[in-house]
Amino acid sequence: MKDWTWRVPTQATEIDTFAFAQFGKADAALSSPLVIRGLASAWPLVVAGRDGDGAAAHYLSTFDRGILVKTMIGPPEINGRFFYDDAMRGYNFAVEQVPLKTLIDQLIDLSGATDAPSLYAGSTPTADCLPGFADANVMPLPTPGASPRIWIGNATHIAPHYDVSDNIAVVALGRRRFTFFPPSQTPNLYVGPLDITIAGQPVSMVDIRQPDLARFPRYADAMPAATYADLEPGDAVFVPSLWWHCVEAYASVNILVNYWYNAPAQSSPFAALVHAMLAVRDLPDTERDAWRVWFDHFVFSAGATAAGSHLPSHAQRLLGPPSAERADAIRGFVLNALARK
Repeated sequence: MKDWTWRVPTQATEIDTFAFAQFGKADAALSSPLVIRGLASAWPLVVAGRDGDGAAAHYLSTFDRGILVKTMIGPPEINGRFFYDDAMRGYNFAVEQVPLKTLIDQLIDLSGATDAPSLYAGSTPTADCLPGFADANVMPLPTPGASPRIWIGNATHIAPHYDVSDNIAVVALGRRRFTFFPPSQTPNLYVGPLDITIAGQPVSMVDIRQPDLARFPRYADAMPAATYADLEPGDAVFVPSLWWHCVEAYASVNILVNYWYNAPAQSSPFAALVHAMLAVRDLPDTERDAWRVWFDHFVFSAGATAAGSHLPSHAQRLLGPPSAERADAIRGFVLNALARK
C-alpha cells in the first residue's frame, strides 16, 4: 500500500459499537467520522468471505433473483477512477445493465489480471437485487428509515464527494480506505459541476492520489485537515452529513453495504443553495451584504428559530417553529414566488 503520511497525517477516531449506539443525533461525538471495528464481523456474508471470493459470491447467489444492476465499466487505463473525460463533455466510463451474478463472476474471473477493466455497481438497494439479505445480515446500530444498499466492484477510486444524510458504511469483502475532509474544506476541494455529476452528488476535481497543486493550489490547505480510515471485512465507518469522503477499494472483489439515514426531513438544502446562486449571488455588493443580514437572522444565527417569536402564533406562519403546516406554507410561498419570476 502507498505511503500516505505526506497527505493524510491523522487516522479517524475509533469507537466501539456500544458507545456509538448511545449517541443521539445532537451529540458532538457524531460531528466527525468514526471507525467501528468489527461491527459486522458476524454477518454471514463476512464469514463466507473468509473462505474466499467464490464463497462470498455463492452466499449472495442464494438471495439473487436475477435483477439487472447499473454497472459502470471503464477501460484499464482509468485505474479505477470513475470520472469525467478529459474534455469534461462526458465520462471516462460506460454504463450497462448487468445481472448481479454476471458482474460478480466476471470480477472473480478477472482477479489478478493486470489489464482488467474497472467495474463498479453502486448504490443498489438490497431489497431489489438481494431480497432477504438485510434480514440475514442485520445492522446492529440504529439507522432509522435506512434501507441497505450494496456496492460491488474491483479496485476503484471514487472521487471525494459528500452525502446529505448521515451514513454508516460496512466493508463486507475486500479492503477499503476512506479519506475524509470536513465541510469547512469545501472551498479548497475545487467542486465540479453541480448539475452534471458522476453519480448524483458533486465531486472534487482533485485526484487525491496525485494532486496537481499547480492546477489546484488551495488543495494544499485541505491536506492537513484530512483524516483516513483503513477498513477490513466486518469494519464500518460513520460518515456525518456533508463530510467529503474519497473511497478507494483495493482487492479484486470488493463489497460494501451502506445505510443512509437522518436525511433532511422538509426540503433540499442543496436546492436552496442553487436557487440562492440565482437570486442573491450576482447582486451588487451592497445588496448582497444586506441580504446576508437577512440570511443570518432568519437562517444561520443561533436565534433564527425564534426570529418570529415577537408575533402572535397565528401571525407567525413562515416564521413559526417547525411543523408540517409551516413546511406547506413555505413551499406554497416559494412556488408562488417562482411562478411570478
